[in-house]
Amino acid sequence: MPRFVVEADGGSRGNPGPAGYGAVVLDPVTGETLAERAEFIGVATNNVAEYRGLIAGLKAARELAPDAEVRVRMDSKLVVEQMSGRWKIKHPDMKPLAAEAATVLPPAQVTYEWIPRERNKHADRLANEAMDAGRHGRQWEPPAPAPALTPAGPPGDAAKGAAAVRAAMASGGGTRTGASGASVGAAGARAATAPV
Repeated sequence: MPRFVVEADGGSRGNPGPAGYGAVVLDPVTGETLAERAEFIGVATNNVAEYRGLIAGLKAARELAPDAEVRVRMDSKLVVEQMSGRWKIKHPDMKPLAAEAATVLPPAQVTYEWIPRERNKHADRLANEAMDAGRHGRQWEPPAPAPALTPAGPPGDAAKGAAAVRAAMASGGGTRTGASGASVGAAGARAATAPV
């Protein structure tokens, strides 16, 4: 069974105010980022934004593998304790969000862990990027992947170049004497200095 770590966060500039969330799905062994989600959600509270980040992170994990075991790590004590069943959900805005989060994956596949804010920087950064995008009237977009590096031309053939140098030196044709007194074929000199 696959295992993922979901880190999620949400923020509101004003509480309530312009709000956004961020979530990331990580490989628990390598720490590799497998998916990122972020969204500007308009005017909302911190808690609403945090729940929305949780839901987005769980959905991203489900897209990767619906049977995955997921460890959710958040710096929101409220969300962690409520989703773990240790605290009651009293606020009417939280109840439908918690119910939605609980249905994304079977509850037996998901565990929750509180982490300090400084250990939740990736999700926090995504939430802030989403809020920044919203301030400029747009939605967050993932960064474009770096283009694959392709060689400008065919790779050089070192063995062929070395053979050309040996052949030129053996033929003695077009030789010159270098500063050290060694005879170097002109073709060989070109082959030896040609870019690969």
